[in-house]
Amino acid sequence: MGTDSAGGIDRRRLLGWGGLGAAGMAAAGASPAGARAARAAAPPTRSGLPPGTRPGGAYDRYVAKLAAEGRFSGVVLLSHRGRTVLSRSYGTADEEKGVPNGEHTAFSLSSAGKPFHAVAVLQLAQQGRLRLSDTVGTHLTGYPQEIAERVTLHHLLTGTSGTRTPDEDVRRVFRSRDEVRAFYEQWARQATPEAPPGTPSSHSGAEVAIPAQIIEAVTGRTYWDYVQENVFDLCGMTGSGFYTRPQWLTDPHIAHPYMALADGSHVDAVRHLDEDSPDPYVRGKNPGRAYIDAPGDGGFATAPDLVRFARALGDGTLLDRHYAELLTGPKLPLAPEGGGRARRTAPADAAFGAYQLPVALVGGQWVWSRAGANPGVGASWTVYPDTGWVGVILTNRDGAPLWEIVDQEIRAVTGQY
Repeated sequence: MGTDSAGGIDRRRLLGWGGLGAAGMAAAGASPAGARAARAAAPPTRSGLPPGTRPGGAYDRYVAKLAAEGRFSGVVLLSHRGRTVLSRSYGTADEEKGVPNGEHTAFSLSSAGKPFHAVAVLQLAQQGRLRLSDTVGTHLTGYPQEIAERVTLHHLLTGTSGTRTPDEDVRRVFRSRDEVRAFYEQWARQATPEAPPGTPSSHSGAEVAIPAQIIEAVTGRTYWDYVQENVFDLCGMTGSGFYTRPQWLTDPHIAHPYMALADGSHVDAVRHLDEDSPDPYVRGKNPGRAYIDAPGDGGFATAPDLVRFARALGDGTLLDRHYAELLTGPKLPLAPEGGGRARRTAPADAAFGAYQLPVALVGGQWVWSRAGANPGVGASWTVYPDTGWVGVILTNRDGAPLWEIVDQEIRAVTGQY
């Protein structure tokens, strides 16, 4: 299953929500008043867009500097009301074949793909095929009674199921879709109640696998096929999918993950399944061992496709208005986090858990976001619904300071440069 951590990225923040709303955001400035002052001080531009977002602006220069220092390989994109304002690509998708990263390169998402299963659940709720108050036992068998009778879909989507799932065997190499599906179905049924439902949990393990199983039980289709047709295809996400390892190895439009080793070198993880990540947060892991991402998690997407997904959340393509509001509506308060590698100096005005993504008030405006990472993988997509911006950051090499890049994106979009 996709993890929320990878080399060079703040693991503590990526564990759990893996998005901006759960964390203190340095880029938010010091306070709403400070943010307003920063916006007022920003020089006007002919386009009316914040100057930091434009080609040659502060954000563009910042990412270019990281790339020149060898600290960033991937794509960054800023879109305003559906129009691309800034798109930059650096590094290689496949060093062995000399394939460069580009705007239409598909990157592994890890936990940044978890909201796909939340959207799928809400689609089925909208159709009356399930209820968010349904317990696990309404649709599935084989779970402990306390989970089957007390844990609801709402608990699972908000990360408050109170369940614990056994650690995975990260060195297992999967060989087929059927093997992956059978393994995670059995693994999720080993979940045990750790605290009463309503207690914040981990946003991983059974909390991801069980909703995917319910989607399969209700629709009679695999999770991957349902999301492909009812999310990716509906949004026009033609470069996205749940790609398999053979596709990862042969399709030049899919970025390979370059995982850091103990000696500081990097290796193409998908071509070297025997290599392990030495990172203490994901020790022993190699994302290439997954034949296909676990149901409910991950997937691959291009930067423009993530913009299409973000816009489809609000224009009726994926969900009716009320269910779209339900997806992103604040469900529970999240305390700001700090320390570790976050290097954040100021909290968001307020942060909340929604359905598989955090939402926050930053400088007086809403920010919806989701991030995720694995060894050699980093992804973040952020929606600024009040102003029509979408920001995407995708990287395929350990060492990228993902949270720092996200902070700089926020500064650019909110006019704080």
